[in-house]
Amino acid sequence: MTTKRAFLAAMLAAAAFVPGTASAQAITEIKIGTEGAYPPYNNLNAKKELEGFEIDYMNDLCARMKVKCTWVVQDWDGIIPALLSKKYDVIVAGMNATPERAKRVDFTDVYTSTPIAMVGAKSITSTNISPDALKGKTLGAQGSTIHMNYLEAYYKGSTLRPYPTQEEANLDLLNGRLDYIVADLEALESFLKDKGKDCCKIIAEVKRDAAIHGPGVGMALRKGEDALKAMINKAIAE
Repeated sequence: MTTKRAFLAAMLAAAAFVPGTASAQAITEIKIGTEGAYPPYNNLNAKKELEGFEIDYMNDLCARMKVKCTWVVQDWDGIIPALLSKKYDVIVAGMNATPERAKRVDFTDVYTSTPIAMVGAKSITSTNISPDALKGKTLGAQGSTIHMNYLEAYYKGSTLRPYPTQEEANLDLLNGRLDYIVADLEALESFLKDKGKDCCKIIAEVKRDAAIHGPGVGMALRKGEDALKAMINKAIAE
């Protein structure tokens, strides 16, 4: 019996050191992946410094958690694969916690949510953005996002164009190569106050589809990182 107990104790002790099961107290440094091309959430300024709501927010959480945080800039279309290959520990990049993404990664609690909007030329008078109304039109969105997924699901009669960044989609709308773009309202507002102020306007809000859009924006982690998730959720709640 004593030998069995000793064996079980040894197995439990070994399990405590399996990667991904470390206690919150053992976490002293977190690497954070972000896109750096989605203002006002995250963006690289002219000095190539990260700025934006999420940068300030996560830096505040890091201070609350008393951990050292290092930022890593990663193109959006490779942001989840880079997390899974352990380039960083968590994604903070305006990522909506969708059911589809949750098959590959885990999410923290939602920390922000914004309406979704469709933007077009100021000359457009109709606010009807139904698939039938936009049949034959050219619609754009950032690729590998909930917005492109939404267009692909509902606007099969339109020409759809995915873009590597939101900025590129905005510029094609500005230059008349698109009829409409779809994105988070906050991201579109910065465009409409600046480069798009003379050309474009919000046509209508897009109704959220829970299966495609999810409940809001969360931070993505590798599955099994329960201690890190709990630590971040505590800081979010504070």
